[in-house]
Amino acid sequence: MVEIEFRNVAKRFVPRGGGDPLTAVQGLSFTVKTGEVVSIIGPSGCGKSTVLNMGSGLYLPSEGEVYVGGERVTKPMRQVAFMLQKDLLMPWRTIRANVELGLEIDGVAPDERRRTAEDLLERCHLKGFGDHYPYQLSGGMRQRGALARTLAIDPQVLLMDEPFSALDAQTKMVLQEDLAQTLWDQKKTAIFITHDLAEGVILSDRLLVMSSRPGTIIEEIPIDLPYRNDPFKRRSLPEIGPLVGRLMALLKVGDQREHLH
Repeated sequence: MVEIEFRNVAKRFVPRGGGDPLTAVQGLSFTVKTGEVVSIIGPSGCGKSTVLNMGSGLYLPSEGEVYVGGERVTKPMRQVAFMLQKDLLMPWRTIRANVELGLEIDGVAPDERRRTAEDLLERCHLKGFGDHYPYQLSGGMRQRGALARTLAIDPQVLLMDEPFSALDAQTKMVLQEDLAQTLWDQKKTAIFITHDLAEGVILSDRLLVMSSRPGTIIEEIPIDLPYRNDPFKRRSLPEIGPLVGRLMALLKVGDQREHLH
């Protein structure tokens, strides 16, 4: 089943001071199936975050349509959750209360909210830290809290915009393991943006490579490798190096494309 679909999407922005519209992305068409993890890779400024903003309903396309679960996206949807580079936890709420936030907004009863939060805190290796405040935790632990908060509302689609880019290499690898196992166990559908080429290969079923602005998909690469739920094992596979090299070559071609226009 197709969970999210972009149909010939373009997005243009009009500068505040006037002038010609800036085309961020154009001719964007792709689908993501239920339970599939797709990473989008491309040079800075190619419109990757714009794609996620349209998928979440924060932006409307200038042309084309986006669908989630067969429903056209015209505004933010309950079925879609967004996870960003910054954890954006509310500093005045405990970690548990942060995880419960979406459920609280949905009117879920306090006892059920607490049970869901405790289950997710344990799953995200934060058991025993529910009463702590964000300032008392490390960056990696706060990002785990953000992941638990994202999963609490049980979304159909997770949109993740470089969620681990601000973390040190060792912490990033641990959180990659947590995320991969969680997405696998819960059969979640996800679109993942990263500048880390190896991360994209390790976490994904498929890669979409975008050109420089105006961004469009120049290559689609299936990752037909085992261990999508185990990044440490997948990282050691001999196929990883050649795939990363292929991505580097494609991104270089994308940069050359921009200089020709």
